[in-house]
Amino acid sequence: MEKSVEKGLGMAAVLEKEIQKGVKLHDFYYVGRELCCEKVRVKEMVDAVGTPLFIYSHRTITEHYKKLTRAFRSVRPLVCYSMKANSNLGILKALVSEGAGLDIVSGGELYRALRVGCDPKKIVYAGVGKTGEEIKGAIRAGILLFNVESVPELAELNRAARGMNRKIQVSLRVNPGIDPHTHESIATGKAESKFGLDLDTAHAVFIKQEQYPSLSICGIHVHIGSQIVTGEPFVKAFRKVLIFVTSLEKEGYKIRYLNVGGGLGIIYSDEKPQTAEEFAAELLPLFQKKKFRLIFEPGRFIVGNGGILVSEVLYIKQTPMKNFAVIDAGMNDLIRPTLYDSHHEIWPLEKDEKRKKWVYDVVGPVCESGDFLARDRYVQELKKGDRIAFLSAGAYGFSMSSNYNSRPRAAEVLVQGSEFKVVRRRESYEDLVRGEKI
Repeated sequence: MEKSVEKGLGMAAVLEKEIQKGVKLHDFYYVGRELCCEKVRVKEMVDAVGTPLFIYSHRTITEHYKKLTRAFRSVRPLVCYSMKANSNLGILKALVSEGAGLDIVSGGELYRALRVGCDPKKIVYAGVGKTGEEIKGAIRAGILLFNVESVPELAELNRAARGMNRKIQVSLRVNPGIDPHTHESIATGKAESKFGLDLDTAHAVFIKQEQYPSLSICGIHVHIGSQIVTGEPFVKAFRKVLIFVTSLEKEGYKIRYLNVGGGLGIIYSDEKPQTAEEFAAELLPLFQKKKFRLIFEPGRFIVGNGGILVSEVLYIKQTPMKNFAVIDAGMNDLIRPTLYDSHHEIWPLEKDEKRKKWVYDVVGPVCESGDFLARDRYVQELKKGDRIAFLSAGAYGFSMSSNYNSRPRAAEVLVQGSEFKVVRRRESYEDLVRGEKI
């Protein structure tokens, strides 16, 4: 079963090249044999908190936010971090303190946004299924914009605003019918997607806007998908949308905001996504001399490479067909490999050059055949008790985790310089049944 590594150096090789060029993907690196985050040894945090454990780098997360704001500084955009990627209060507070707004998709996310002191005028509310109570809560909070996904939602918003004697700003999410060339589960700009309005329907809304006297329809929103690694789909979509916006303006409709969504891809393995500067170089020429304000809603780009998931090896199981490394983290902790067949690099907490490279399926304890975090993966030989880190777990890691199999959810730690803090304690068995009755 022993095999050698001949290709697929992945994140480690990419990171080394980026460091040599003066561009850092993240702040996870080795000092000698030990994996560190910023100025703290990962082993120190694991010994103190246990596994499974999500660890986030404050510097990586805030620096990726700054990369985007610097790249588009000439147009002074409103950057609203997409909370669904990772909604931990510690991370939200770090970004809000840097000036970020927040993109929300639920009443719970609105509660979190207000809890960390986000200016309501920097909050935009997306999502296809806003309830009446969620809408009223956001109106009371005084958020900047509702991104509207359907005509019935417009009627519901108008009804709620009228009942509260308010006039609220809305932005129509349009679906440009563009294939973003990403995983089908995270492609949102195709014509068959549940998201947004087709351009003809959106145009009809503007023509009939007097039907919604409590709404100021003043924006256009477009979000074509996630983990998009080239600029071409963005350019195609925005050119199409800009033609639409120009036609609206010629008809006398004033557009104050253009929300260009998120979707910037990151490096999980050997991808070569565009940088913030390259993205800006492609997009900024499209928006020259435009009077509307640009809004961005990045999520993965900001937090994806800012987090890792650390797990401990429970057993090494060898069969005639496979080597299995059974670990204490499962699909309930990190569902992306099961859901999207996604790749997360695996780094040992302690490198041992004397160990040979082996190929493993790295699997969890959950009672599902789909409970795997890596398949046919080359890593240094693993033994019971070893700790390993799954990189690029900052986005859609904990935020998509669950209590399946009655497993308590993992703890979360935020590192800033030479200090770390537990920003979410590990759940207990008591937490699992809180709210239940016999």
